[in-house]
Amino acid sequence: MEKTTQIYGIRAIIEAVNSKEEIDKVFLQKGLKGDLKKELESLLRRNEINIVYVPAEKLNRLTKNNHQGAVANISPVRFYSLEELVERANNKDTPALFLLLDQLSDVRNFGAIIRTAECTGVDGIIIQKKGAAPVTADTIKTSAGAAFKVPIAKVDHIKDAIFFLQASGIQIVSATEKTNDSVYDISFKGPIAIVMGAEDQGISPSILKASDYCAKLPLLGEIGSLNVSVACGVFLYEALRQRTRN
Repeated sequence: MEKTTQIYGIRAIIEAVNSKEEIDKVFLQKGLKGDLKKELESLLRRNEINIVYVPAEKLNRLTKNNHQGAVANISPVRFYSLEELVERANNKDTPALFLLLDQLSDVRNFGAIIRTAECTGVDGIIIQKKGAAPVTADTIKTSAGAAFKVPIAKVDHIKDAIFFLQASGIQIVSATEKTNDSVYDISFKGPIAIVMGAEDQGISPSILKASDYCAKLPLLGEIGSLNVSVACGVFLYEALRQRTRN
């Protein structure tokens, strides 16, 4: 099950990185000096691990232990490469079904999406290394454990992942209200990757432009949008309905 999701101390974090732990983010104390701190920063940048500079008070709230100016969040799950996800999906008898999350930042929404993805047979979820919601204890809890079952890949840029998927024969469907096409007019029977956007800004324009299709959900009330995890569930179950229909 879940392993420790936090480590503290510069030397401990350096050792964790060198041991290939799945580190989501490192909080470093502002104004921290010394060669060991520089060594850690260099190591984190080489491994493309997020660094957030915070005051000492923030670190004191994160842990009561002697943090030495550094606290790291460790993911409780293993991450895959995008190439691994596509290869795994290609080895199945059913058409690939992926989710791409464009800057989704709420861990509970992330957990709810993972849970629905597991229930609808999603082959993998793709998130960006920087700015995406981390896999935390709250994510695991909200997903009801599905985070241990659905493969998740981290990529440098969602747009590059889209180009790779398209080159692999997978079409991209972006969920957005900025279209006249309904989700019910789109075919999900072939290899598909569904893109869901951030809670506040939706999908970025460059990703919409790169998509094969854009689709929206019909909204009959006065509220202009659904919660992203709810909207994602509608898209995934429409895909499942089409794929299981006789």
